[in-house]
Amino acid sequence: MLFPSQRRVRRRRPAVLAGVALVTLLAGCAGTTTGGAGTVALSPDSDRLQVVTTTGILADLARNVGGDRVDVASIVPDGADPHSYEPTPHNVRDIVYADVAFSNYLMLEEQDIVKTLDANVREGVPNISLAEASVKYAADVIPLVEDVSLDTIWLGLRVEGSGQGIGMDRSSEVLLSATGMEGPGRLVAYLTESLGQTDVYFDSGDGFDAASGYRDDTVSLPTAAHTHLSWAFTEPGVYRLHLQARAKPSQEEQTVDLGSAVVTFAVGVDPSTVAEEGDTILGEGHADISVDVDAGGFSVLADHTHDGEAEQDHTPTESTVIEVPTKALHELPSGLQYRFLGESGSKVYQLPQAVLGKHVHGEIDPHLWQNVANAEAYVKIMRDQFIEADPAGAAEYTENAANYLAQLDALDTEVRETIAQIPAERRHLVTTHDAFAYLGKAYDLDIAGFVTPNPATEPSLAERKRLTETIRNLDVRAVFLEPELRARSSTLVEIAREQGVRVCTIYGDSFDRDVRTYIDMMRFNAHSIHDCLTTNKDTDQ
Repeated sequence: MLFPSQRRVRRRRPAVLAGVALVTLLAGCAGTTTGGAGTVALSPDSDRLQVVTTTGILADLARNVGGDRVDVASIVPDGADPHSYEPTPHNVRDIVYADVAFSNYLMLEEQDIVKTLDANVREGVPNISLAEASVKYAADVIPLVEDVSLDTIWLGLRVEGSGQGIGMDRSSEVLLSATGMEGPGRLVAYLTESLGQTDVYFDSGDGFDAASGYRDDTVSLPTAAHTHLSWAFTEPGVYRLHLQARAKPSQEEQTVDLGSAVVTFAVGVDPSTVAEEGDTILGEGHADISVDVDAGGFSVLADHTHDGEAEQDHTPTESTVIEVPTKALHELPSGLQYRFLGESGSKVYQLPQAVLGKHVHGEIDPHLWQNVANAEAYVKIMRDQFIEADPAGAAEYTENAANYLAQLDALDTEVRETIAQIPAERRHLVTTHDAFAYLGKAYDLDIAGFVTPNPATEPSLAERKRLTETIRNLDVRAVFLEPELRARSSTLVEIAREQGVRVCTIYGDSFDRDVRTYIDMMRFNAHSIHDCLTTNKDTDQ
């Protein structure tokens, strides 16, 4: 993983798929994956069913269903973040040897994981998206609702439509390129990842290179997805950013032109002096610069509230002005991390990313397993696929699944009863990661908030005040951090200590050395939430 320095800023380029031919070069390599049942490498010589999953949680479910008849490897190792993990050659080796492949999908996994899986799984091998298939067994899926209580607009990039008419699938990508900009200063659009490293998407400061296909100013998105960005401007005035979109159905096919657009920003100036009659000014809430892979062309998709109901409206890019108000002017923090924007102490106008980390997602919350009943649906799908791939083991798979489902039923009851013991007025969950909506809905917890600091500066007074007031007004007894995300949680920890509340552990997307199975994870979370939310504030932390 590259970290930014004063001399080099990592630039986003379209991902390159790992090809099946790579396996020939890796035939002697031992790919290993750590999971709840130890370390395993898939092999073409084994008499067991070879199973690859994208995450350790899925691997644990598969081991419980498959028992001694399967070998299971997880692409994402324990302690890693599936939202940002980049596959390795060892992962490619396991994929090629797999007889069955399972992913969560709904854009939980980093797109390179999905592309590598789909490109290297052998023809005819079942490649199952569990979150999508789970509705067969009545899994409860819920929309992904995002917090829009920001001081400025939250502006991202979006791809709408399926693209099936031009041969696109979940491995396909849309390339969004910045091709030009007019304005009084420099425009930079970038993403801040989970551990704080930055990934620059568009930068007008070094020009736009048509000869390279705008390679250094291009971002890749899967279909039906969107991503959050930070937008920085060095001077006040009017900026007009030129964008171009191309669909790439596969690595072998030529790109398909989806059109171009110009996006206007009013930075530190009255947007009404920029907008023409009939134009839309967007200065708050959540909006995306969107490209439609079915109809072609750009628009701006904005959230708003009408008669108490959340709605979305498309407005043409040519008649939309994005407001970047004077209050968006911030000083750059000390250190090298954001030196690419300017010297420490210099000021930039900043539209914040709001959610830290790579956060490309679709319209449905992908964290289904936080409701044990949904994990049971996953187990039933795995049972069916194992029987189909290995009919001789049908009785064993059926028995293993039945035994494990009984354990999950007991787990579901334990989680429900444990959380029910928390007084209703104390069931408020504050975390760093928006991954617990299913937990909240299934077990009657209020998801009171998750930390979304401005990634380019120290959290503003307004942001600190909002989080402090949430903790104080709801009498929150504890806040919860995922082990792999502690590095980005200093604000939450600091405010929690100021308010005399505990800082406790919760597991979301992955295991670690202490929690190695799905049952252990859900049991740990239930008891951690119970113990921390029923303890008085003055308990030692």
